[in-house]
Amino acid sequence: MEFIDYYKVLGLTKTATTAEIKKAYRKLARKYHPDINPDDTKAQQKFQQINEAHAVLSDPEKRKKYDQYGKDWEHADAFEEAKRKQQASSGFGRGQRRTYTTRGGNFDESEFSDFFESMFGGFSRQQQTHAQFKGQDYNATLRLNLTDILTTQKQTIDLGTKKIRITIPAGVEDGQTIKINGYGGEGTGGGPKGDLYITFEILNNTSFKRDGKNLHKTQEIDLYTALLGGKVTIDTLTGKVKLTVKPETQNNTKVKLKGKGMPVYKKEGQFGDLIITYKIKLPNNLSEKEKELFSQLSKLR
Repeated sequence: MEFIDYYKVLGLTKTATTAEIKKAYRKLARKYHPDINPDDTKAQQKFQQINEAHAVLSDPEKRKKYDQYGKDWEHADAFEEAKRKQQASSGFGRGQRRTYTTRGGNFDESEFSDFFESMFGGFSRQQQTHAQFKGQDYNATLRLNLTDILTTQKQTIDLGTKKIRITIPAGVEDGQTIKINGYGGEGTGGGPKGDLYITFEILNNTSFKRDGKNLHKTQEIDLYTALLGGKVTIDTLTGKVKLTVKPETQNNTKVKLKGKGMPVYKKEGQFGDLIITYKIKLPNNLSEKEKELFSQLSKLR
């Protein structure tokens, strides 16, 4: 298998932070997404590599194995188990030892050749028959609008060789990844299939700002409504509602509409809140009469 440097794919170095990995992934995923490059096979291949790189490097445990074993990271557990068995059968001592390094992993001189011989060259035919490895994990990105995740829905995903139908719970988060067992590559030597990891990219096609299960919206009110009170009509995800503005409402006053936010992930019937922030809009192009009245008001204060 050709080695793919996942750090290079994302334009990063091994010292990249989790936040830098996420930022680089989102930027490249948008650039090479199949919806934007429908007839570009190279862009689609690049998009697949980007997803694979993100799935591995964004997971601390996978990233640790990748840094140590490179392209063989998925077999790290098997390598370590074979190494432990080889050490136990060979009775390694704790005297002076030289160390070799390969893909970040340290191996003692006394065990180096024996370990890799047992893993790759020293199995008998019977042992080779029983060497089982899990298949490669697949990664995919599913792009949805915010309004698509207000209710639980089913969607069909084309994996190329087959199609699967999955349930998407309402309220799924942007960047959230779910695992579907057994829909990855075929195993080796009778090993189990790999898994499919689907990362959601949620595009906000509304005027609201999402903060987890809650939504935020700025609502302008005129000076007279703020001073004297009145009614304003507010848009929510489920329709329009009328709110009563209290007299002498100050700028940046917040009002909470309970249950008018996002559905809570995997909690049927539960919703977050919608927080409205009032912004007072001052009048302009005042007439002479209006200026006179405001002047009189200022003298009263």
